[in-house]
Amino acid sequence: MNARPRVVIVEDHALTRAGLRTALEASSDVVAEAADGPLGLETILRERPDVAVVDIGLPGFDGIELTRRLRESGAATHVVIVTMVDAPGEVLAALAAGADAYCVKTSEPERIVDAVHLAAEGGAYFDPQIAQIVLAHVAGRDRTNQSQTANDSPLTPRETDVLRLIAEGRGNNEIAEQLYIGYGTVKGHIRDILEKLSAADRTQAAVTALRKGYI
Repeated sequence: MNARPRVVIVEDHALTRAGLRTALEASSDVVAEAADGPLGLETILRERPDVAVVDIGLPGFDGIELTRRLRESGAATHVVIVTMVDAPGEVLAALAAGADAYCVKTSEPERIVDAVHLAAEGGAYFDPQIAQIVLAHVAGRDRTNQSQTANDSPLTPRETDVLRLIAEGRGNNEIAEQLYIGYGTVKGHIRDILEKLSAADRTQAAVTALRKGYI
């Protein structure tokens, strides 16, 4: 991956768009901007950037619909959702649509920059408060009919077990006890999981695995 990912910004407020450009230009190439959903989709499909930074509340159709249509098109562009919205329904809808990262506009600029680079590398970034919403959903869902881990998962069966317990909010000691393995072994599995999923921390790893269907 290019050390400077190519980025398209889709945001309807000019001032916010300018702020995002300023934050990103130090380490990314912002190749285009758009101010509504239809133009944003058209621009992304034309420019084929590595990452699209997309607001949810767009005119025409929203950022979730843009993400869904982009995924249906088969485009390889990764999507970073940036919004003031932190309602659980919006978060889970963005995840289901195929967003790779989710930041709130009150985030420090450095977090948004990190999210763009992680997404460009195939990883995921969800703001900590957003990640907790996602993981609460995972922990609360009915696992009776849970499907098997995706065949293309890079994780071993044991790493998958560890990650499922992380998603349920278990600490390292609890994971060790439940899986009958040592505390140091758990830490080793987590280290390998983070590397395989290009995740910054265990919460990000769990969200990445959920998005990709590994857990």
